[in-house]
Amino acid sequence: MLSKKDENILISSCLMGLYCRYNGELVQVKNIKALMNKYHLIPICPEIMGGMGTPRNPSERKGSKVFDSSGKDVTEYFEMGASETLKLAKLYNCKYAILKERSPSCGYGKIYDGNFTGKLIIGNGVTADLLSANGIKVLGETQIDDLLSL
Repeated sequence: MLSKKDENILISSCLMGLYCRYNGELVQVKNIKALMNKYHLIPICPEIMGGMGTPRNPSERKGSKVFDSSGKDVTEYFEMGASETLKLAKLYNCKYAILKERSPSCGYGKIYDGNFTGKLIIGNGVTADLLSANGIKVLGETQIDDLLSL
């Protein structure tokens, strides 16, 4: 029987302090060390894996499309990154993914509305949608404690 430490979980690379966010800023998330002690974390950044660089223009999802703040359709990058992320999830038999909340790639439950006004709507990022549709439980960074309590 596998121990929790043998269980693989995808995690947004930015939540681990890696330089990959659109604005190049680092994210500090509490309990990452505790999570690393309990599970085997597989860092992913769908936007980087889809071919985007850091820093980059902010993007938001509007329907099935993703646009950056200059109006450029960047959907192809997001779809490629989601596909590559799913390949890793399957390769490592991941049952969970901890993803960056509100992101057009990783957001689950609430994302920005696509108008760059800061307004949140009910919806998911491209990667979160694909992972969820393939049976992977998607959690946001504010739900890390839920995994630690299992």
